Amino acid sequence: MDTKVALITGSTSGIGLGIAEHLASMKCSIAFHGLGDPNAIRELVESIQNRFGVKCQFFDEDLNNPENAHTLVEQTVQTFGKIDILVNNAGIQHVAPLEIFPLGEWEKVLNINLTSPFVLMQAALIHMKRQNSGRIINIASVHGLIASAQKSAYVASKHGIIGLTKVAALETAQTPITCNAICPGWVFTPLVAKQIEDRAKASGKTFEEEKLALLLEKQPSGEFASVEQIASLVAYLCSDDAGQIRGAAITMDGGWTAQ
Repeated sequence: MDTKVALITGSTSGIGLGIAEHLASMKCSIAFHGLGDPNAIRELVESIQNRFGVKCQFFDEDLNNPENAHTLVEQTVQTFGKIDILVNNAGIQHVAPLEIFPLGEWEKVLNINLTSPFVLMQAALIHMKRQNSGRIINIASVHGLIASAQKSAYVASKHGIIGLTKVAALETAQTPITCNAICPGWVFTPLVAKQIEDRAKASGKTFEEEKLALLLEKQPSGEFASVEQIASLVAYLCSDDAGQIRGAAITMDGGWTAQ
């Protein structure tokens, strides 16, 4: 991995940051992208660069406008000379009953979760085909395989990214380029921790009680998938050993979709 360059969207926090840190620890250069305080992001990127001795650069293209996705790939190539790995991780959510789901929110979710990854894949594939190598990994969700109420845009976008993954895998099937999706269930991130805290305040129960209740509503194992587990799977899919894993939608959901 010490000669590889990875562009990871949504990599300034949560799952994306975990993936970036893991790949950087394997000496992969990282193109960061995401939201947050500019000073905090600068410190974060510099810290990872210094800790692991790899080249890192942050790009702040707004993927609400899918045209910026093409610019993001070109900036990565101009800065690092190439792109070996694309991880489409950035995503947003909006919850509302279908009949009153705002069209503007639908468009935002689809732009971030599906249309921008489509444009990123288009742009990255041009470079990957030219260099005859590459890995595309789409962070989908169990909601790319099953549905939950009041999440129409999110479910549609995640089903769409799995379909897009399969098409890309077929179109690159006779090349060294692969495209796969990872479908996490509940993952313990700061946003999920806040959700559990809010549930605990409302119910009067402890954090641990509400954590288990939240998990067991969907995830039979009663355990979260960890950011580190997802990052390790990304690294494996980037390896030569995973060269014949193509078009897969790999679940990491504690048995959620096995029910």
